[in-house]
Amino acid sequence: MITSHTLSILVQNKPGVLARVSGLFARRGFNITSLAVGETENPEVSRMTVVLSADGKPVEQCVKQLYKLIQVLRVEELPLDHAVEREVALIKVGAGARDRAAVIEIVEIFRAKVVDVDGEALTVEVTGSPEKVRALEALLEPYGIVELVRTGRIAIARGARGIKAPTLRPVPIETAS
Repeated sequence: MITSHTLSILVQNKPGVLARVSGLFARRGFNITSLAVGETENPEVSRMTVVLSADGKPVEQCVKQLYKLIQVLRVEELPLDHAVEREVALIKVGAGARDRAAVIEIVEIFRAKVVDVDGEALTVEVTGSPEKVRALEALLEPYGIVELVRTGRIAIARGARGIKAPTLRPVPIETAS
């Protein structure tokens, strides 16, 4: 059975960290189905939201391996029922004058918005759960999706509790005398 796991990983904001983390998952046979990375409230720290597809593989072992990477500060698995998850998608729909009103009506139902229009296509921006994005995509498919881009899932735990990085202190550089 394929299960999905959402990990929130705080890492030092340094070059090469993304490659190390994604390489660790690849070496252990996990498929990353979504990956979003960005700075946190502290510019020295980035948050990686990684959604893994795990075929019965224990994610706990992978979490232990993540902590062995020096740039990894915190790792938390976010339970589906205790997390807020969002994704942004831009969907370019081939909608000429004849279909435009129908496409706009669908877009409004989903509280999405049209962000670009020309004579032959509309570009729609939608924000919401991955299920909402997929549902809008399915309804727009008959009109002809020309292009689609998704940000990947971002997630945060519900409630007041959050994960914070420990205070980062610079490593003293030894000077040769």
